[in-house]
Amino acid sequence: MWSCGGRRRRRLLGGLFLVVLAIVVLGRFNWSGLIPMRLRGRVLGLEAYDSQFLLEGNSFRIFGGSVHYFRVPREYWKDRLIKMKACGLNTLTTYVPWNLHEPVRGTFDFSGNLDLKAFIRTAEKVGLWVILRPGPYICSEWDLGGLPSWLLQDPEMQLRTTYKGFTEAVDAYFDHLMREVVHLQYKNGGPIIALQVENEYGSYAEDPGYMKYIKKALLKRRIIELLMTSDNKDGLASGFVPGALATVNFQKMDPGVLLYLDTMQDNMPKMVMEYWTGWFDSWGGPHNVFDADEMVRNVEKVIKAGASINLYMFHGGTNFGFMNGALHFDQYKATITSYDYDAVLTESGDYTSKFFKLRELFTGIADVPHPLPPIISNKASYGAILMQQYISLWEVLPSLVEPMKSEHPINMENLPVNNGNGQGYGYTLYETVIPGGGQLDSHNHVRDRAQVFVNTLHIGYLDYTEQHLQIPNGQGYRELRLLVENRGRVNYGRNLNNQRKGLIGNIFLNKTSLRNFKIYSLEMKPSFIESLRGASPWSAVPDSAMGPAFFRGTLEVQHMPQDTFLKLEGWEKGVVFVNGQNLGRYWKIGPQGTLYLPATWLQQGHNEIIIFEERAAGRIIQSTDLPFLGRSQYVG
Repeated sequence: MWSCGGRRRRRLLGGLFLVVLAIVVLGRFNWSGLIPMRLRGRVLGLEAYDSQFLLEGNSFRIFGGSVHYFRVPREYWKDRLIKMKACGLNTLTTYVPWNLHEPVRGTFDFSGNLDLKAFIRTAEKVGLWVILRPGPYICSEWDLGGLPSWLLQDPEMQLRTTYKGFTEAVDAYFDHLMREVVHLQYKNGGPIIALQVENEYGSYAEDPGYMKYIKKALLKRRIIELLMTSDNKDGLASGFVPGALATVNFQKMDPGVLLYLDTMQDNMPKMVMEYWTGWFDSWGGPHNVFDADEMVRNVEKVIKAGASINLYMFHGGTNFGFMNGALHFDQYKATITSYDYDAVLTESGDYTSKFFKLRELFTGIADVPHPLPPIISNKASYGAILMQQYISLWEVLPSLVEPMKSEHPINMENLPVNNGNGQGYGYTLYETVIPGGGQLDSHNHVRDRAQVFVNTLHIGYLDYTEQHLQIPNGQGYRELRLLVENRGRVNYGRNLNNQRKGLIGNIFLNKTSLRNFKIYSLEMKPSFIESLRGASPWSAVPDSAMGPAFFRGTLEVQHMPQDTFLKLEGWEKGVVFVNGQNLGRYWKIGPQGTLYLPATWLQQGHNEIIIFEERAAGRIIQSTDLPFLGRSQYVG
């Protein structure tokens, strides 16, 4: 009897041991996706609880800063993030640009400068948490707010809604994007503590079911961290979605804004997702700056109010290539190439007075590393660069681009190029034959600016304001040519669905619509520049060279390359390529007077510079160690 009871006790104790062991083992798993826990204690993540953030149960304040990997050469990511940490910040925020990651429908790119995983891991190594803002729409003064242009091939497309054509594309994109980041979430051992549901939807608000759809799209792809929304005060109510923490965007601290947040979500932590440290610039306008002392006073007010804060931007970077966005309310305004933004770090990553004032503010209330990372003088002036060779667009065109033929004009996005995905960026040339002169009317179908030629003679421009042009009379049939530039699609407002570029409808000569076009796609991708290198005949630059033409010269670098800035005084408007890299647009109307050239795109020895000049060319460009972003105007 006693031995039988002992056996029962041993079996009972053994069973209890197995139960405890099972609980211990099973407790080490994250049941959301059955992903083994990499780090002990990563169970709760970032929580919004009782008017404060908790990170793994401990009180936590977000001191964040925005840096966009796609605006910064990969080789400089670590430098910018180390400087963020040195300022006293603990969290990186970044957008994800769909139009770069899926440039062609169904083809995805997360390599090189688009290696999002590597960027997030770099932040982790530096000691920063990450808030990811995956879109699909990001605004960000980026072409079409980050949405790919091929979406506009659908004439019925309704962007940022639950329209089937849009949601199917978003689902396919999210399927790939979330695979890149799901394992980088906090509870899976990574640095991502929160994700944003879309971006500033309250200023758009075209579909009441849209935000719920985006939230569900994230959750079903194993997103398990805290969700947030982000809007300015006027958009908060329309951009809110249940189950996500609402955050607010502004530049001037109005206590009423944070009180308004409380009315929407009682007893929740307050966060300023975008505290605007400066502002962006548009072509033809001033260079906007925001006073450093006023900025710091506003940041201090936010902190004293108990709110978390994210500095937009901590470091702006550059709209390299043709990726700048635009605004179009009363008039169309394209964003410049520089995204310096008057931010805490300059476009080339240098410290500013804002940095040192913020570092002083954060000392004592945040983890500020000591000492400061060394200030490295890494800018060079390489002097004057002579443009030695020249080739006219009209000369080189037949050997580089095969024209398409169409009875009617075709907008850029619907051209049969890029495996049926249309043309996204750059220029499109439309040619047709006319029998005589008279009045040319665009009927507002030019997007965004067209140089008009009869044969090779430049006769004027058509754009949003100039919609009529007199064509001189001439003998016989002549070629009418319209070289149309996409200057950047709108990135903000309710005009997103009307962003098709090129000629978007008929144009008329003497009230008769023109027909039978030859259309050339001039997207100026790296393959185009490579073909241009071998084109002939390049010739010596004439004394009075006129565009549209390509100009070529050499920048000699004797020692280790350093960052520099290219100044195009005497040139009118165009694009600069260095060793095949598109630095972006220049335009004499300013405000921007220099283009940033990172050292990482240079090599010791010969560096090829190719300039596409639309109209009036100079003979030299200057390499200088100082940027010039234009006449300053204070905002706010």
